[in-house]
Amino acid sequence: MWRIVCPLVMISILLGVWRVARAADTFVEITPELRQAVEQGLEFLANAQGQDGSYTADRYGRHVGVTALACMAFMADGHLPGRGAYGDNVARGLDFVLQHAHETGLIAADTSHGPMYGHGFATLFLGEVYGMTGDRRAREALIKAVNLIVTTQNPEGGWRYHPRPFDADISVTICQIMALRSARNAGITVPKDTIDRAVQYVHQCQNPSDGGFRYMLRSGGSAFPRSAAGVASLYYAGVYEDEALGRGLAYLLRHKQGVGDGGFGHYYYGHYYAVQAMYLAGGQYWEKWFPFVREMFLKQQKPEGSWPSDHGDAYGTAMAMLILQVPNRLLPIFQR
Repeated sequence: MWRIVCPLVMISILLGVWRVARAADTFVEITPELRQAVEQGLEFLANAQGQDGSYTADRYGRHVGVTALACMAFMADGHLPGRGAYGDNVARGLDFVLQHAHETGLIAADTSHGPMYGHGFATLFLGEVYGMTGDRRAREALIKAVNLIVTTQNPEGGWRYHPRPFDADISVTICQIMALRSARNAGITVPKDTIDRAVQYVHQCQNPSDGGFRYMLRSGGSAFPRSAAGVASLYYAGVYEDEALGRGLAYLLRHKQGVGDGGFGHYYYGHYYAVQAMYLAGGQYWEKWFPFVREMFLKQQKPEGSWPSDHGDAYGTAMAMLILQVPNRLLPIFQR
């Protein structure tokens, strides 16, 4: 039996729908100012690339991790090897990474400090390249790189600076989890047990007192960068419904105003994972976080298009580009 809806009630319903639609319309992700900043940033990165396709990290020389991040910054704007205005830059960066993919599976160039950081970012890059292009060379190196990550996971479930299963920290662990997620998205087999143990490790790193994450299981209080990494780790490991996520996101939101001036260590690293955590959380988390981060980073860009960093402007600019281009949703790793 049909019910007759009172006209006043119907009007009220329609007004409610209109208000929701208007509220949604006010959230604009990509502004003209953002596009201009991205164009300048990508141009800076193109000019900063070495003859051999590499990018440098000031104290560490030619770095596969920074090269991977810079190339993914181009890819986040739609440029792929051989395609787009910066396709050649991505292709040369890919060649550099592949030239430093060793038979053991480790991807490392000049740096001897904490090669698993660079290995994680480089493996992520290969996963994105293979997933978007089907490049066979990338696939071969990716399989070996994934196998090295799997075999060097320590008994606690995490990873540390060197490819040995003796220790772990959450900072290196998130790099490996993202790499594994990218590889799995591209069709590469990743053992479920590896992911399950990584999730257990991340859970154990969370501080029950404030919802933030410590650096290692038995040391370190909560801090913004490692907490952003902890929340992102859970999402990329396939955990979407968990009390730990809510407490971790709440921790990040409580510290929102304290992270706007660059006055904490690992600035780009922290914001790189925080913006991904908020994007994957979606809804109000994303709508409140991204405009704040966008405006903050736009103000920090140098006139020549770069972002300054203690690890070199190529690193800072690549990270800023990845943060600002999450709304493009072009990289498979950034797709929900």
